Amino acid sequence: MLVFLIHVRDPQFYALPAKTRAKNGRIRVMGFPPIGIMSLSSVLKRAGHECVMFDQANPDTPNDVILEAIKQRQPALIGLSFLSTTSYPYAKILARQIRAANQQVKLAFGGVFASLNASLVKLQCPEVDFVCRGDGEQLILDLLERLDDPQAVGGLTWAKDGRVVSNANRTMERNLDQWPFPDRDSLELDFVESMPLDVPAVLSMERFTTMQTSRGCPWPCVFCDIPIFNEGKWRSRSPQHVTEEFKHLQESGYGSVYFVDDHFLLQPKRIEAICKGVVDNGITIQWGCEGRVDSVAQHLFPAMAKAHCRTLMFGVESGSQKILDRLKKEQTLKEVETAVVNAKQAGIEIVHGFFTVGNPDETVEDMQATFDLAAKLPLDTFGFNRLCVYRGTPLWQEYVKRGLVSEQTDWYKYFKCSEIDPTCLPGPVINDERQAGLRKLFVYKVLHYPVQTFRLLRRFLRFMPVLDVAYLIVKPFLGQKKGATKAEVLSRAVEHGAMKDQAASFTQLTDEVLDKVLQESRAERLRIQQEAEGSRELPMASVR
Repeated sequence: MLVFLIHVRDPQFYALPAKTRAKNGRIRVMGFPPIGIMSLSSVLKRAGHECVMFDQANPDTPNDVILEAIKQRQPALIGLSFLSTTSYPYAKILARQIRAANQQVKLAFGGVFASLNASLVKLQCPEVDFVCRGDGEQLILDLLERLDDPQAVGGLTWAKDGRVVSNANRTMERNLDQWPFPDRDSLELDFVESMPLDVPAVLSMERFTTMQTSRGCPWPCVFCDIPIFNEGKWRSRSPQHVTEEFKHLQESGYGSVYFVDDHFLLQPKRIEAICKGVVDNGITIQWGCEGRVDSVAQHLFPAMAKAHCRTLMFGVESGSQKILDRLKKEQTLKEVETAVVNAKQAGIEIVHGFFTVGNPDETVEDMQATFDLAAKLPLDTFGFNRLCVYRGTPLWQEYVKRGLVSEQTDWYKYFKCSEIDPTCLPGPVINDERQAGLRKLFVYKVLHYPVQTFRLLRRFLRFMPVLDVAYLIVKPFLGQKKGATKAEVLSRAVEHGAMKDQAASFTQLTDEVLDKVLQESRAERLRIQQEAEGSRELPMASVR
């Protein structure tokens, strides 16, 4: 059978100008490739099916092109994969466009958000025939065998005689080695590694991809839905299987890989075996991962660095122990400091810290402590995002009990905590403190970590215009009315708002309003992209 798989994205990816295409002629995009549909494609092809993939990050395949391909090829099944609440509105719009163009094709949703809200999604978006819950590899094979009578397909939500039916959950598969490597060759895109900063900062122009070596995380952080999605379990591939994929990627010309594991640093013997496999096989790919600061595998940081681990990201969240406890991080400030110091001493080049602001019960003093901690730690890069809440997390359940959100009317929405929780600081106060904190942080880094700061900026300068790198440094000192560089204007030209601050608002728009905004912004993005193509100063253009 012919299957179309479409990765639906928040509109925040950046395609490099055509003149900087990869050697193979493909457009290059900053960000993570759609490993979900790539994994399903390889499974389908091994089973003898035909699969065509689309990624909304590709400016050459806008929705109109996808709809025309559906009309011409008439696939048996179209799968729309998306991860988050913020992608759901765009998935609904595309599903309705597909259904309007073709009344017969079977449509399926998949991904974390769809899995956790399957029955509600099916009711709100009846154009979709199936909502797939949990792991998709065996599910999609079973579904193709029973498209017309899916009663026996585990993990499927569908409708029968006008009634939503949720089939029994699938048994969670622990043997992840059985699945083939993701189909990275069939998608006409190459990806470029970048840091999660407000202004996109390129880390490397090497051919970049992602790898998943494990699934799940058992810790109970209140803002995270991963434990619920994975039933509190952690599952992993064998070191041998991971090493074989590394060898395959090196043979395919990849120079950089990021593990999208929820917590890579969980099992020391496995980490040690992977690092040994990389070294023994002469693999030179640089890689990155993320994990908790209380990991018992920190003695392996030197081995990871020797095996070319270049980037290690920690979820620090706060410099206040009170807030860490409120978020149920189950970690201490001492553990944070120890992990970051150990990583740098081991020779890992880029150590990143994820922080949240606007947390429940957070005071101005707590926020200041967070920026003080970020300044004093030998972190190379950092991000400070407003804490948000969405269905499927423990914090959502708390807010339901407190009457701050409604399961009936808000389940598909995404709220900044400071907008609905009276225990949070007001939004303007959070923004002012964040701006002041960043100013102090940058000054502290330059004065106390000059060599480390210089090395990072030198890396950015290899791939970015000098003015944009300079803006990364001076942005906190400009105030609110100083404007933005061209690169930042481009990054904000999606739906007329900065994505990180506007994502919550988009989930609360009606589909009709959002569709109108999309149509208007497509014309604006096309104009901006055309201007970027003609300017040597601009390294990127914002696209859907």
